[in-house]
Amino acid sequence: MSEIRVEALTHVYSAGTPFEKTAIENISLSIPSGQFVGLLGHTGSGKSTFIQHLNALLKPSSGTVYVDGEDINKDKKSRRAVKNKVGLVFQYPEYQLFEETVFADIAFGPKNMGLSKEEIEQRVHEACGFVGVEEELLQRSPLELSGGQKRRIAIAGVIAMRPGVLILDEPTAGLDPAGCRQIMDNICRYRRESGATVLIVSHNMDDAARLTERLIVFNRGTVAMDGTPEQIFAQPERLVEIGLNVPQSTALAMALREKGVQLAGSIYTHAQLMQALKGVGAC
Repeated sequence: MSEIRVEALTHVYSAGTPFEKTAIENISLSIPSGQFVGLLGHTGSGKSTFIQHLNALLKPSSGTVYVDGEDINKDKKSRRAVKNKVGLVFQYPEYQLFEETVFADIAFGPKNMGLSKEEIEQRVHEACGFVGVEEELLQRSPLELSGGQKRRIAIAGVIAMRPGVLILDEPTAGLDPAGCRQIMDNICRYRRESGATVLIVSHNMDDAARLTERLIVFNRGTVAMDGTPEQIFAQPERLVEIGLNVPQSTALAMALREKGVQLAGSIYTHAQLMQALKGVGAC
């Protein structure tokens, strides 16, 4: 488990040129060890720029990022060390698979950490168990496998490094509903059994409502909202104003309220909607 603290973080692309653009500005927040956080925001809101600072892929224009109390940009050694603590899975990570076998791809990170052959094998098998990669696939080429299998292999390659923080950028993008649920269930299992801090960038509001315990909403490079799913989805009009969707249950509750149906409380899951409808005798 690892704790993240960000102070006055700003990043400017192409500073000092005609193409200068401030992607994130003056962001300060803390993420405690073990927390499951959803990062929401429309395209261009700053989410991806933000997460790339958390394992030193990007260096701040100003501000500081701390992991476990250490400034990760203090020096080159710190920047290298944080990559073993904070694992980042990019959107469509299957396009980054490059080794000849599934085993070699998953083992790439642990091997670069200088671990023994025995430790590497143990971590590969452990990661496969977390993400549901069958042992018989280990000696096959990743290029032979389905999109969902490739996605799980790419995630396993990061998990094999046993990061205290696991960050995933749209981990279910492009997958069918069954594949989406399987990926999310695997991530939840890893967090539950490892105690890792997990951050997920997502446009899927239903997943965000169902799985996370905290939501951070980005808008125009700043944090517009920060709270529990109940607190965030209690303000659906503000989310819509920012340009985001809301969970299906929230959208239906909003439509019913506009029709005069009195529904109590914050509604962002199917179970909550059903309970609220029972309360007014509508179900």
